[in-house]
Amino acid sequence: MHDWFDLLGLKGPVVAAGLAGGVLRALSRHRYKVREMIASPICGALAAAYLTLPVVHYFRATGLPIPETDDDTTTLAAAFLIGVCAMWISDILFEFIVRKFKPVTGSE
Repeated sequence: MHDWFDLLGLKGPVVAAGLAGGVLRALSRHRYKVREMIASPICGALAAAYLTLPVVHYFRATGLPIPETDDDTTTLAAAFLIGVCAMWISDILFEFIVRKFKPVTGSE
């Protein structure tokens, strides 16, 4: 599995941290939906895989107080937080898309 992640340019621990964040988000919901229980960990893993390193580099470039060294703990913490937030972000995006493209019903 590690070779497959390397082929895609992903770090396995970052994907696992995002997956864990997605699981936490799925379990923290008041209403359990099967769609969210499956989609949230996948969404968290994908978002963490592709967004973690750019976010950490952005934070360093803007001067936010994070460790200067290439500490894996900082990267994994960011991956976990991105994994938790990823499904909320996708919910907002899907809600926006549905509202934007929903056909307007006229009251005739």
